[in-house]
Amino acid sequence: MSAPDLLAATGTPGPLLARDGEALFAEPWQAQIVAVAAAMVEKGRFSANDWSNALGAEIRRALSGGAPDNAATYYQCVLATVETLVKQAAFASAEELSVRKNQWIEAYEHTPHGQPVTLDRR
Repeated sequence: MSAPDLLAATGTPGPLLARDGEALFAEPWQAQIVAVAAAMVEKGRFSANDWSNALGAEIRRALSGGAPDNAATYYQCVLATVETLVKQAAFASAEELSVRKNQWIEAYEHTPHGQPVTLDRR
């Protein structure tokens, strides 16, 4: 069966599901940060080994600090790990990341509901 035939036979794709049947990503930002991390590994910004080690360390740190062992903690750790690796590789400073985060918050708060949030490329 060809790929188009297979897609037609399965109908409209639904959300990506975890093993327990729950949606893998509860919010769009979760999928986006995983995609950012994957793209950075693919482009050689950091190695898959460095990514895995750093993410594991971040998860252990969060759990030992009392964070719940759940998906929300995992995605917060993914975000923190990307930020850490970006700073370590000097792609952006902590100050640059902070400024961009504040720009994002400002844009988000001033975007009408249902509209995509956009940032100026600077």
